[in-house]
Amino acid sequence: MKATEAKLLDFLKKSPQFVIPIYQRTYSWTERECLQLWEDIIRTGSNKELSAHFVGSIVYIEQGLYRVINQPPLLVIDGQQRLTTVTILIEALARMVGDKEPVDGFSARKMRNYYLLNPEEDGERGYKLLLTQTDKETLLALVQQKEPTRNKSKRVSDNFKFFKDKLAGYRNDLSVVCQGLAKLMIVDISLSRDQDNPQLIFESMNSTGKELTQADLIRNYILMGLEPGHQTALYEDHWRPMEVEFGQEAYGDHFDSFMRHYLTIKTGDIPNIRAVYDAFKTYSSSKKISELGVDALVEDIHQFAKYYCSIALGQEADRDLKLAFQDLKELRVEVSYPLLLELYHDYINEVLTKDDLVKAVRVIESYVFRRAICSIPTNSLNKTFATISKSIDKENYLESLFALLMVLPSYRRFPQDDEFERALKSKDIYNLRSKNYWFRRLENYKRKEKVYVDEYTIEHIMPQNENLSKAWRDDLGPEWKRIRDTWLHTIGNLTLTGYNTEYSDRPFAQKRDMKGGFKDSPLKLNEGLGSLDTWNEDTIVERSERLSGLAVKIWTYPDVSSDIIERYRVKGRPSEGYSLLDHPYLANEGQMLDLFRSFRKEVMSIDPCVSEEILKYYIAFKAETNFVDVEPQAKRLKLILNIKYADLNDPKGLAKDVSALGKWGNGDAEVRLSSQDEIPYVMGLVRQAFNKQMTNGDSTT
Repeated sequence: MKATEAKLLDFLKKSPQFVIPIYQRTYSWTERECLQLWEDIIRTGSNKELSAHFVGSIVYIEQGLYRVINQPPLLVIDGQQRLTTVTILIEALARMVGDKEPVDGFSARKMRNYYLLNPEEDGERGYKLLLTQTDKETLLALVQQKEPTRNKSKRVSDNFKFFKDKLAGYRNDLSVVCQGLAKLMIVDISLSRDQDNPQLIFESMNSTGKELTQADLIRNYILMGLEPGHQTALYEDHWRPMEVEFGQEAYGDHFDSFMRHYLTIKTGDIPNIRAVYDAFKTYSSSKKISELGVDALVEDIHQFAKYYCSIALGQEADRDLKLAFQDLKELRVEVSYPLLLELYHDYINEVLTKDDLVKAVRVIESYVFRRAICSIPTNSLNKTFATISKSIDKENYLESLFALLMVLPSYRRFPQDDEFERALKSKDIYNLRSKNYWFRRLENYKRKEKVYVDEYTIEHIMPQNENLSKAWRDDLGPEWKRIRDTWLHTIGNLTLTGYNTEYSDRPFAQKRDMKGGFKDSPLKLNEGLGSLDTWNEDTIVERSERLSGLAVKIWTYPDVSSDIIERYRVKGRPSEGYSLLDHPYLANEGQMLDLFRSFRKEVMSIDPCVSEEILKYYIAFKAETNFVDVEPQAKRLKLILNIKYADLNDPKGLAKDVSALGKWGNGDAEVRLSSQDEIPYVMGLVRQAFNKQMTNGDSTT
């Protein structure tokens, strides 16, 4: 490795050509990064006391000693964002300068011949910088002063316009820009392919440019070590098509998440979104994947990427599937994607029919929406969706999927009709994140001609105004304030209208009879309102009953017989017939048995999902799995908490680290409980272990 300090423009001038290898990410700087560079250039160019401004490093591979003729291009490992952005700025500046030369060396002709072109070369060798794919064509069109191609690079085009607009403000003082550019400094780092490891250097770079995504690192990890011909084949057959399928914007926004879901399917573990690259390296270096080879791995990633684009990016061709995916997407339940990818894979491979896939997606949608209405926390939903596919019986696909959802324990439960209807009637729908989704699904149920509900606004039939008019107070009766507070934002009092402004706070009769009023409304949501004489608590409750009954038909609970459900019900580990009598210190009435009973009562009350399992040497309390194990002793209960000792908040210091010690039970933290007085504090520690298990230590989004 050789590293030297250099002026950026001198570096561009002396170098024959920069080529961005195909394994590098596409050009990704946005206006934010361009604005930072622009401000640095203006600040430096305006201040005579500043002699230089450092903008980062340019790292490239030298392919050997330069030859006298046809010097080989430099393969850029790090710095393409800065090189590309400065190239775009110089082209915009050259067009603004025209025939003038505000600073020596900064005429349009000199700038192009020094920094953008190799005027004595032909073909692609005539350009200083060659990008990849779409970026390449658009940049070459710019420096040729031609109109970019139809499939132009959005980033290159947008940033060229940005610099043109900025330069227009300095039309009469372009010397500031020229002087600022002349002061830009870099660290010129050249690598030898024979002596340096470009991938390790690439991973360790902490440049001033835009942070690399996990997808960038993964692509480079796969392609960088391959021979050029192999690189090109894999890139053109698989990676480039993935970039195109995702699109320029979505690739940057979604590919990291896709890879996280892909690895979740393949490994059964949910990697942290910031550690997807590390998880991928571990997965790809496993014996099984190594034996399959890199070509099979990339082909598999490409196949699942197509599934993801259909599910998450609206690219599904089938109308029914596309609508089902869109509805689920509106609920923002990305944690369901590992399961959906698995289902879609089986659909493509004809293990699952299209109709059954639609039914599966609709039940998952119902599961998620019913839980939201019933205010069930989303903790551990990621784990639910990541693992449920492993238990599906693919000979009885839908039956097993539905049954597995129906037997989930309380905190992960699928709310049944009674619970869903009850919660829905009193739910504050108006402030629900997915309220537009609710109205769209409700209004379009069994409609062949769909209603675009975004053209309408949400109307409170009983107005939001705290100071209701006398007419409204008379309709509602003496308890009008309680009625308003209770029912204002609920389904019984909400509808859609195109006349929200005209309705205002008018009395119900006027809203009903006016032009465009409830009597004239074509919306199914307003059916029956035109025949009512008044609007009060009884009519609100009656409408709530009707709409909640309709909701049960839209967001359905699976129809699976009880004997089939029992077949799939998760069974606890058999206790082998042990009881408290098998534990000598709990076999007789006394202080330890009383202490254990008090502790047990508190633990079992944490959540209905908590169960107890009596084993030979200890008693386990579990949700997903054990979160606290109890070993009865003569003068105390020894508790093992299933949580990392470092994660436990223990102000009194009762716990000790037993991660390196042999023990009965599961976990790293030991607590000794000796008296009834200690139970409240100890339960605070136990709840931490329970909550850690429920959240899986991760976000569900």
